[in-house]
Amino acid sequence: MELKSFSAKAAAAIGLFCLPSLFAQGSAMLTVAPPQKVAAARNAAVEAKIAVTLAPGYHVNSNRPSEEYLIPLKLTWAPGALQPAEVVYPKAQMEKYEFSPKPLSVYTGNFELVTKFKVAANATPGPGAAVGKLRYQACNNKACFPPKTVEVTLPY
Repeated sequence: MELKSFSAKAAAAIGLFCLPSLFAQGSAMLTVAPPQKVAAARNAAVEAKIAVTLAPGYHVNSNRPSEEYLIPLKLTWAPGALQPAEVVYPKAQMEKYEFSPKPLSVYTGNFELVTKFKVAANATPGPGAAVGKLRYQACNNKACFPPKTVEVTLPY
């Protein structure tokens, strides 16, 4: 009985320790914080901020990479009650890395993506969610990793 009690307590402690990572959307290199709920009337404009965090030592190409072969950071949204009008990306940094002879246009650390939406004229009142996809290619000082796409869920 004592061993079962200890095992259950250990499992609960491990579960609580890992709980915050279950709510973050992304991978070990890049995470997206769950966005704040937005609310607006039909035909109104509303903005949503998407907080992105890159692990130390990693970067992603900006939405306008400095080389054609690089994969840009891109946030897209599925059609729905919130109609995306524009995604505003932060100002990129020009950084030099071992694997490239030229400085690259990148994002590092913490940054925000802002999407400007218009609420559809025929939007159904009530709770819902807009679903977006953030495509990126993470890199470190020496190499780039295969591109990934992370789903972003924006409650409204």
